[in-house]
Amino acid sequence: MRLIGFSTGALAKSDFQRALAMLRANHVQAVELSALRQDELIPLVEQLDGLDLKEFEYKAFHAPSLMDRDFESVAISALEEVAMRAWPIIVHPDAMHRPSQWARFGDRLYIENMDKRKAIGQTVADLTEIFDALPQASLCFDIGHARQVDPTMSEAAAILQRYAARVKQLHVSEVNSQSKHDPLSFESVLAFQKVSHLVPENVPVTLAVAFFSWREDLGSLRV
Repeated sequence: MRLIGFSTGALAKSDFQRALAMLRANHVQAVELSALRQDELIPLVEQLDGLDLKEFEYKAFHAPSLMDRDFESVAISALEEVAMRAWPIIVHPDAMHRPSQWARFGDRLYIENMDKRKAIGQTVADLTEIFDALPQASLCFDIGHARQVDPTMSEAAAILQRYAARVKQLHVSEVNSQSKHDPLSFESVLAFQKVSHLVPENVPVTLAVAFFSWREDLGSLRV
């Protein structure tokens, strides 16, 4: 059975303790600890030892979505604490100023495909360049990003067909024209169904937005 969970940032932004309490109360089995903003990384890493995560079968960590070049080495050093736990580390391609420095995380480094705001990481061609530089890295496939880039889902299908063996996690939400994450609409569910059969079985799903009827909505998607 596929594990389904949430990003802590989707539920309570930087208040990860509150988000974790919400997930435990609802018996959610997967969690993505989110430090999307640069200044959230160190405080979260410093509290990892004290977090109650025993109920979660799957745990991942999202690195800052943007980083100053001077902060990159600090971030990589901090993320070694995450790597020691053998958790996936999700990173946006444009946050890596020196990709070779990230190679130390091997297949635990999950590259996320990007939305329209970003200059790289949107297409098969973009991802090919990234994986050429990081041949061991995995893919966190954001299906909402892929739909925003190409509503026909052709690019999404191409990415999944080319890199199915690298897909280790799935991000699900609707991404609007301002690149904000929204709950799933009927139209987005129909679009996602076009490629859902290409997502490897048992890849964990994390939701990038909080919405009430997530069990029913994902059931209709049949991920």
